[in-house]
This record gives sequence, structure tokens and C-alpha cells, in this order.
Amino acid sequence: MDTHIKDFCLYIASEKGLSLNTIEAYQRDLFAFINYLKSKNIDQIVDVKQESIINYLASMKQKNYATSSIARALIAIKVFFRFLKRERILDQNIAIYIDSPKLWQLIPEVLTTTEVERLFAQPDKNTYIGSRDLAILEVIYASGLRVSELCSLKIYDIGDTFVKVLGKGRKERIIPVGKKAIAAVDHYLLFYRCNYDSETLEFLFLSERGKPINRISVWKMIKGYAKKAGICKNISPHTLRHSFATHLLDNDADLRVIQEMMGHACISSTDRYLHMSRAKVQDAFYNFHPKL
Repeated sequence: MDTHIKDFCLYIASEKGLSLNTIEAYQRDLFAFINYLKSKNIDQIVDVKQESIINYLASMKQKNYATSSIARALIAIKVFFRFLKRERILDQNIAIYIDSPKLWQLIPEVLTTTEVERLFAQPDKNTYIGSRDLAILEVIYASGLRVSELCSLKIYDIGDTFVKVLGKGRKERIIPVGKKAIAAVDHYLLFYRCNYDSETLEFLFLSERGKPINRISVWKMIKGYAKKAGICKNISPHTLRHSFATHLLDNDADLRVIQEMMGHACISSTDRYLHMSRAKVQDAFYNFHPKL
């Protein structure tokens, strides 16, 4: 495989007229990819499958590579496999159907269901702050709300089975919410919120001073609980929103339904979550890889 990379670099140097820096960057990216393949006992270029490429890019994401680095690696791999097909080293270009770098730039971090459980186990629900924080975590994960939407929630926006949200463009949407989230909100309201008498009482989630909670406070809260839970991923309130969508897809929810629940104006914004389902990627890898 090393020889193929050297031949490829000679090709792009002589026929494509790329700069030396670009050629060196392509070469570094491809050798890193080849080293990854070798670590997975893939020693021949003909044994590389589309799932191998997807898993490599996912591993870069897990190691917190910059999105620009992941995008550049995908470009290098796509051009490399196009070259191998053109030179008849391979019968087909396995990278042709892998989505563009723009998609990979958009892929955010996602929690596993086990990590979600660990995160939710951190707040002490027998205190005001803990009960509020658990309710916030449950509502975001149960409904996929944006943090700005969560902070704007009023008490009467929460029903027995749904939450009413005023999203981007002031578009209202109704999102079904599970029993655990509703129970967490009820516990917070019945046992702790009743102690507050504030002019901002109509807002659902309040700070210790009785003011509407803000985005920075929610961000810091989630970061703090993630650290306590031993979760090393770089997470934020948006991580729970992304996890909500990905876990629904893992369980075969309809993409259009998820689009409506998340308030995406365009289906392409929701479609990227199809590529975030690690469980499905792993299934595909183990089902199709010839050496497993």
C-alpha cells in the first residue's frame, strides 16, 4: 500500500500541478490512514472497504481532531481511491459514495446510552439545584431542544405528554416528551420551585436567585456533571440534542419525524444524523468486512 501512495503522489505532482505543501499534506494523511488499516490487520488495498474509511474518520473524531483535519483526510482518501480506480489497481472506487467533507465537518459528539445514564446519575434530586438540573437534562434529551429554547420555556409550555416550543423564526412546534422527563419536571416544581416567589416565576427553569436560567449556566452545569461522571468527551447542551436524534435513529425512528421534532427547516440538516449512528456503522463493519 505504501507503493500506491508514492505512485499517487508522483501522479498529482506531475499531472495535477499541486503545490509541494499540498502534496506533502496528502501524503501525511494517506500514510496515517494506511497505518490505521494496518492496525486493523488490513494489509492489502483490495481488502479496504467503505466501512473501513468511515471507521477511520470516526476514530479521528473520537480523538478530537479538528474538523478541518478530518475534512482534508477525507478529500485525500477520495482522490486516492479515484486514482486507484483510474489506474485499474482496483475494480471500483469504494470512496465515491462517502459524503463530502462538509458533512464530516458538521458531525458533533454523541453520548452512548450508558454515558447518558451516568450523566443523569450525577445531580442530587433531593436539592433545589439538583432537581432543577436533572429536569433540564431529562427535557433536553427527551425532546432534542436547543439550549436557547430550553431557557425560554414557561411553566405552562410543559404538558402531561408534550412540550411546546417557540423555535427559530418564531415557529411553534409541539414535541412529545417521555414520562421520565415529565416526572423530573414535576419533582422539581412540586418540591423545590414552590419556594420561589419571583416576578419571573412564569419561566420554568430559574437560577438560585430566581431569575431565568441562561445558556452559559446550562453549559457549565453539563460540563461539571460530565466531569463527575468520568465522561471525557467534549460535551455541551447541544451534545444531548445530538444524542437525542442519533438514539432515535438507532431505534428506527422516521427521519421526517425527527426533522419536525428538532425544528429543522431542511431535511438535509437532519440527514447528517444518519451518518452519526455508531452502532449502525459498527454493524455494517462487522457484517461486511472480509477479515472478521
